[in-house]
Amino acid sequence: MPNLRIPKAPGSQLFKEGYKHLQGLEEAILRNIDAVNELASTVRTSLGPNGRNKLIVNHLERLFVTSDAATITREMEVVHPAANLVVMASQSQEKEAGDGTNLVIMIAGELLNRAEPLLKMGIHPSEIVAGYEIAHKEALKMLEAESLSAGVVNGYHESPELMNAMVTAVGSKQYGYGPLLAELILEAVRTVVRKDALQKDAFKTAPPFNVDSIRVVKILGGSIHDSRVVRGMVFPREPEGTVKSIASAKVAVFTCPLDVASTETKGTVLLHNAKEMMSFSKDEEKFIESVLEGLQDAGVNVVVTGSTVHDLVLHFLNRMGIMAVKVLSKFDLRRLCKVTGAVAMTRLGRPLPEEVGQCDFVEVVEIGSDRCTVFRQEAGKTQTSTIVIRGGTQNFCDDLERAVDDGVNTMKALSKDGRLVPGAGATEMAISTMLHKKAEQTPGLYQYSIKAYAEALEIVPRTLSENAGQSTIEVISNLGASYTSLAGLPTGKTRRLGINVDESSTIEALVDTAQAGIVDTLATKSWALKHAAETAFTILRVDEIIMAKRAGGPKPRGQNPNWDED
Repeated sequence: MPNLRIPKAPGSQLFKEGYKHLQGLEEAILRNIDAVNELASTVRTSLGPNGRNKLIVNHLERLFVTSDAATITREMEVVHPAANLVVMASQSQEKEAGDGTNLVIMIAGELLNRAEPLLKMGIHPSEIVAGYEIAHKEALKMLEAESLSAGVVNGYHESPELMNAMVTAVGSKQYGYGPLLAELILEAVRTVVRKDALQKDAFKTAPPFNVDSIRVVKILGGSIHDSRVVRGMVFPREPEGTVKSIASAKVAVFTCPLDVASTETKGTVLLHNAKEMMSFSKDEEKFIESVLEGLQDAGVNVVVTGSTVHDLVLHFLNRMGIMAVKVLSKFDLRRLCKVTGAVAMTRLGRPLPEEVGQCDFVEVVEIGSDRCTVFRQEAGKTQTSTIVIRGGTQNFCDDLERAVDDGVNTMKALSKDGRLVPGAGATEMAISTMLHKKAEQTPGLYQYSIKAYAEALEIVPRTLSENAGQSTIEVISNLGASYTSLAGLPTGKTRRLGINVDESSTIEALVDTAQAGIVDTLATKSWALKHAAETAFTILRVDEIIMAKRAGGPKPRGQNPNWDED
């Protein structure tokens, strides 16, 4: 039969000059898969307690040494549009669950990687996506099944389930320091929640935990064992004046500068002699003194400003015994208002009684070689608690802060949904085994996609084994065999077996996660599966890439070619 395809005219163009137009299996779909796989292989080695760090120098020449996938993807400046979709999915995971960003990228990359041979076999992307959707729905049902449950956290009270969940979340970033950091986080959390929330089943009535209630301050020097929790807020700077300590403080917070009020228009004052000059400055002093006397009459003995403090104002504050503290961050000003109960004022003047906050102690404390201002609440409940982190280097303190953030976000996730599932790759391996059985029972082309989805989930235990330096093929084979009984379904005992990252020998490479206390939050796993699967479905449905020419303008400054020289 003759070819009836009409050739294109040689001069026809649909797009402007400079556009990139890629289409078809080789140019569009497989290129997208390769880009996502490259991103996934980059962050994959950072998964788990034995994950390696990445050293990243961003476009501002700032150095990052971290294994946190959210930080890595944020600072790498990914350009490829398909890989950018995965990065955006990981950012959504960070906002929703606060953890599991590496899991999203890895599973999305592996789903696309397993789809590549199916595409080359001639299976249409729509068939692959349809099979993946069947497997995805089944995986979410299996994840929430009672057989995969590893316990429930139902309150902020002391319980082994809560401690295990916190140690697992923090230990994946700072292995070995998990129990120490988990104790600090739980101590900080229990100081800011209501007393009735410390009872059992408190999550049923208490509101979700607010992550803004926990603040982190990094102070160089000492060791991580010198870190502690402060009921209140810590600012790594001294007060402006000579007053260094106030007990039973009444706090006034101003967002405006403590300065002489200036007019909106410029003016000129003509002074004829020295007497006029003296009287002019006297009037200014009297005005400032009258304003500050109003503060003193209102009982205020601590003044906090978000801007500058004039020397003349500071002179009168010192004379009246009022402490002056400068806080340049508006977010910290808001938190300080929560701690003290003060209302931030935009004008300098006498505050109303309801605008004045209370604080038990405002004092200067020397931590290491730094002198810090501490707003400390002793009696009653405080609205904000501060974890003071100590460390030898700035990069180490930054990584500790990321680990603490993961722990705090885990607490937020648990306050919404306290269900736990086995960690160490046990959950993914159990779901994978059950999906393999589902694929055998499914007729048609969908069985290949379901099997590919099941194999993609095995990337988690495989990566944990690789990063631990184990013989991956033998370990995963033994793990898969232990999850399969004669009926082809996981048994109750083997359902909780995971990868033991502390052992390099094949014999001891498996661990019972229930006995070891290795658990993950169900909410984090569920959101990671959803974000990864939806992103993979979106990329598989793309058959053309159309990229416009970049807009003009000056080229960004390139990296110094001699950046590694002394």
